[in-house]
Amino acid sequence: MRSTVVGSFPVEEGSPSNFKDKLLNSFGAYDPFKEAIKASVISQLDAGVDIISDGQVRGDMVSIFTKYIPGMKIEDGNTVIVSKITNPIREISVNDLLYAKKVMKDYYNGSIPEGKGIKGIITGPNTIVHSSRIQYFYKNREDAIIDLAHSLKYEVNAIVRRVKPAYIQIDEPFLSTGMVDMKTAREAIDIIHDGLKVPLAMHVCGILSDAFKDISKFNVDILDFEFAGNNVNLGVLEKNASLLEGKKLGFGCVDSSVNEVDDIADVENLVCKAIEIVGKDNLLLDPDCGLRRAPKDVAFKKLQLMNQIKDKYS
Repeated sequence: MRSTVVGSFPVEEGSPSNFKDKLLNSFGAYDPFKEAIKASVISQLDAGVDIISDGQVRGDMVSIFTKYIPGMKIEDGNTVIVSKITNPIREISVNDLLYAKKVMKDYYNGSIPEGKGIKGIITGPNTIVHSSRIQYFYKNREDAIIDLAHSLKYEVNAIVRRVKPAYIQIDEPFLSTGMVDMKTAREAIDIIHDGLKVPLAMHVCGILSDAFKDISKFNVDILDFEFAGNNVNLGVLEKNASLLEGKKLGFGCVDSSVNEVDDIADVENLVCKAIEIVGKDNLLLDPDCGLRRAPKDVAFKKLQLMNQIKDKYS
């Protein structure tokens, strides 16, 4: 049993404090998020997380991608689809992941131990399109979703080629809402998975009662759901665990919607139930969702608590 994070971590933007950074800042080349990435990585590692993220420090889960994808633009903080969606104009998350991996290597004195690693996280095409307004070109969302899947595939391939992640995670919270055409959604994920040389995970938060059976059919290696802040999903899992055969389960066991540290007995009880249902070798422990909104000390303690339980049952 290993641990991971869903993605985001509390952001603390840096400010230039030495001559080099001040000089870079004077030319508009200082990166205020670099220190946030480093702090996020070190916090995750100090807490005992096995598969880390870069902290997703640069913005919300939609615009962080769409501002670099032709055919989409940001208006008043929202994404608008204005023309045919094509390939990204640049690699979007690769440099942050490479830096996060360097921080991780330095943390382990130059060599990342077996079983540890970093993952690339992509907001899924279904969620991005359903979060966006279509202004021109597309008559329906389904065509936009497929084009966006091809676009995001370029970013996924770049991450795999340059970062060599433990796996790729696709965030698709909209799949639990009943708003998404599941046939199109599966086709989009198939496009991203095609030829992928590392495992593919898909994170879906929300209540799974009406969506679990459909989601279990997606061509992914890991399915990641929330269980700590949701009193319905554990029962859904118990009734449908057989549908996960051949897949691992990302098990949200700390509540990311509450800005206080979870009760350890509650978390341990939840993890024990998950072990009974799917077996510890099929589990990845993580928070329900991203931790960006939590105070940094609370986010750290949530991860630390989660890993204490992981170590106890591993």
